[in-house]
Formats: sequence, C-alpha cells, structure tokens
Amino acid sequence: MAPTLHGTATTLRRVRGEDVPALTAILAEPEVARWWPRYDEERVRAEFVDATDTVVFAIESDGELIGSIQYVEEPSPDYRHASIDVFVHPAWHGKGLGTDAVRTLARHLVHDRGHHRLAIDPAVENERAIRTYRRVGFRDVGVMRRYERNVAGEWHDCLLMDLLKEDLH
Repeated sequence: MAPTLHGTATTLRRVRGEDVPALTAILAEPEVARWWPRYDEERVRAEFVDATDTVVFAIESDGELIGSIQYVEEPSPDYRHASIDVFVHPAWHGKGLGTDAVRTLARHLVHDRGHHRLAIDPAVENERAIRTYRRVGFRDVGVMRRYERNVAGEWHDCLLMDLLKEDLH
C-alpha cells in the first residue's frame, strides 16, 4: 500500500472506490476531457481503483478532491524508472497545485522509491501541463509522433519529457 504523501499545498492519498464519481466528473470537464478522453465510471474504477500495475493517488487540497496523479514503474534493473500522469480540475488550475502534486510525487519516486529518472508525456498542445512539468525540473527529450488518440479519436503528437534525480526542483 502506497503511503499518503504531503506536499506544500496538496496531499496525495491512494484513490478509493468512493472517489469514482468525483473523478469521473473531473474527467468530464472539457479542459480535462480534452487530454483524458472517454472516461466513464466503469473505466475510472478499472483504471484508477482496481489498477494492478499503476499506483494511483487522489490529489486533495484543503480536504477537497481536486484531481489524480499516478505512476507506473519499470522494474527491470537495467531500465528502472517511473512514468507519471496527472490531471487537476480546471477550477484549481493556475494555483500551483498541479506543480505541488507533481513535485511531491517526483520526490517520493526519487527519494523513497530510488528512481534516478522519471518520464512524462503530455500532448504537444498541452502547454499548461508542459509549463508545470518544467517548473518541477522535467526537460524536453523529443516529440513522439502520432503517439495517442485525442478526444476526436485522431492521433496526435506528445512531448516526451524526463527528469533526472539531479534536475528535481
């Protein structure tokens, strides 16, 4: 069981079954659904609550559920690293909470889980997310062409970013 993590402005705790309706509502927000399309309660439960390879946290601020952040670890010793993904309700954008959540999880993955490298892959057009990741210390690696499907089902490019232990702010 993953620990509860405390940032400066956010708390990350394991996602629970009772979070499914709130997370589904956040994922339905147009600004979130643009990057996280096609989530209903069944998919949220399967991918967030019942996930086996992914560790999923609810992001709370002042006791309110405002989003989710997750990671997947590559266990092979020759490739060991973790990948992160995150979303925050648009009402909380621009307040530094996404940055705090990403930084909090990155510190946990580097200092507690022993990772030397983290990766994240936002859509090239997701400038808000890219700015957030850069504030934590992630750097651009390159564009992955036609990497994932957007809300319209069309392929779009994503920016591969990584953070080395010494880059963490």
